Amino acid sequence: MKYLIGTDIGTSGTKTIIMDTNGKLIAQDLQEYDIITEKPLWAEQWPEVWLQAAKTSIKNAVAASKLDAADIKGIAISGLYGGSGIPLDKDMTPIRPCMIWMDRRADKETEWVLNNIGEEKLLEITHNGADPYYGYTKILWYKNNEPENWNKTKLFLPPNDYVIYKFTNEIAIDYSSAGNIGGIFDMNTRTWSETLMKEMGIPLDMMPERIVESTDIVGGLTKQIAAELGLIENTPVIASGIDCGAANIGLGVFEPGIFAAAIGTSMCAALISDKPIKGKGLIVWPYLYNAKKLSYYFAGGATAGAIIKWFRNTLCDLEVELEKDGGPSAYYVLDKLAEKLPAGSDGLIVLPYFMGERSPIWDTDAKGTIIGLSLRHTKAHIYRAFLEAVAYSLRDAMNAMNENIGESILLAGGVTKSKLWRQIFADVTGYPIVCPLQDVEANIGDVMLAGIGTGLLTFEDVKKWQVLDKKIMPNADNHKQYNEYFKLYKSFYHNMKDDMKSMSEILKNNK
Repeated sequence: MKYLIGTDIGTSGTKTIIMDTNGKLIAQDLQEYDIITEKPLWAEQWPEVWLQAAKTSIKNAVAASKLDAADIKGIAISGLYGGSGIPLDKDMTPIRPCMIWMDRRADKETEWVLNNIGEEKLLEITHNGADPYYGYTKILWYKNNEPENWNKTKLFLPPNDYVIYKFTNEIAIDYSSAGNIGGIFDMNTRTWSETLMKEMGIPLDMMPERIVESTDIVGGLTKQIAAELGLIENTPVIASGIDCGAANIGLGVFEPGIFAAAIGTSMCAALISDKPIKGKGLIVWPYLYNAKKLSYYFAGGATAGAIIKWFRNTLCDLEVELEKDGGPSAYYVLDKLAEKLPAGSDGLIVLPYFMGERSPIWDTDAKGTIIGLSLRHTKAHIYRAFLEAVAYSLRDAMNAMNENIGESILLAGGVTKSKLWRQIFADVTGYPIVCPLQDVEANIGDVMLAGIGTGLLTFEDVKKWQVLDKKIMPNADNHKQYNEYFKLYKSFYHNMKDDMKSMSEILKNNK
């Protein structure tokens, strides 16, 4: 039997799994870490943290598997959207922390792009708009605010491609990571836009020359890295790509027209299409399969699982301590309390904009908000309102591509572990929810891509891996109730939008 490794460098942790070529899970390991948030709306991570987490998770999984290293035939490495990418000097050493997707500091740069280049030109070339979410606006912030570091910068690499470089000494970028930088990638030609890069003053040679498919072998493990990981030298390393796209691959999505939501730290509600979808505020980049023809269009929350984790870490000391002492998961305890409450949490609505918001509202100044609190509300009420907020966010994202949604929603990620949350998604959206039986995150997609890249598997083989659970049907009464709350969810944001902007101005002035 032959085996494959899938490693995903996520925002909150790096996870590795090992599977055989029949799709059986052999071993896994997770290494967690935190985001650096030194200022409001800033979000950074040091590349060394990602590199060490990748090494440790792979090493631990290999050791736990007790496999002969010679039988492990490939590794695919996906990663979070690395925003600006990691700025590297002439020695390929990171210069500063990477501004990840969640970082929203580049508001002035966004305004400059809109005024000097224009949204129409951006959409025509890149199919994306202008917003601090995109990597190219973060790069412009870096250029404008840290000129000393800028002058030292030779190259930008996304997280997964940086780790692949450290593993193989090969420099490349996968199509999805290149496209997700936004305004400097031409979606029509699937390469860097020299025109836009020149207008923005970003040298072409700061981007990797080699752009690869997610099934391409970038290189082989070096002797030193192989020894550290417990593997053999020259084990093939496959590109993979952006982790939410890898999660879609793991769901068995290889054809256009399928709607799926991957919910982890953030949320990506995505449709795979072979036709352009413009003017709806969606984010687009080449898909991880057939990257030159298929595109991944998505909307979704900047924070999804992140606010649930924040709630647990900030307000649930007792539940966390009980879990540490061998009790049930804090999330399980909270779910059990919240499932007793009615739809709408007895009149609570949370706006989940804890790091501004990307598509579809594109508002850096949007703020996380809890509305409707009274003395009768408990921690369970607030927790349920947080779960509902993410479901409202999904419904809002769905509205941006409403005519393209089929009869049900594929739902993957950590959310699938919660029976309550799955039902809330069905009730809020009004659509049946279908989840995979396997715990699908990016890692299974990585394994599939590794198998295809090494020739051990075909697309027909991996399509048979994914077995879906039975549909979770929406409760009609709850959906009717949520329709009313969703109107308020939309109304509250629009009514407070200007005040949220004023709050941002106060924060900026009080630095």
